[in-house]
Amino acid sequence: REFMRTHGNPTQWGSSRPAEETVRRDVAEGRSYLVCEDGRILGVFACLPGPDPTYALIEEGEWQNSLPYAVIHRIAAAESGRGILGSALRFAESLAPSVRIDTHPDNAPMRHLLEREGFCRCGIIYTDDGTVRLAYQK
Repeated sequence: REFMRTHGNPTQWGSSRPAEETVRRDVAEGRSYLVCEDGRILGVFACLPGPDPTYALIEEGEWQNSLPYAVIHRIAAAESGRGILGSALRFAESLAPSVRIDTHPDNAPMRHLLEREGFCRCGIIYTDDGTVRLAYQK
């Protein structure tokens, strides 16, 4: 959250997202994953099978295809973590032929990483609280 705030993205997670209950549910349901190296946690992400109800409506574009997909949500790196998105992507690609992810329009670092990893921006979706997200697919 602090990294987002100091890098021009103060509203995506604010001070309360993701909610603790969401993270606990991810862990309890076996969809929370750690990226570790030499016994250190470098990052965390949630990976879920589609369909994701958040992605049912897309505006100002369209999904690349309707293949089965995995979704990456709530990805975060430790201060020393690098390559977390690549690790999450490789994992998600092992589960489905396509991967979808979204990010806040102000999250320039994530938008850059997604494009570097070969994701295509497909349009706009809305989160459960109605906020805009840029939707990507690979």
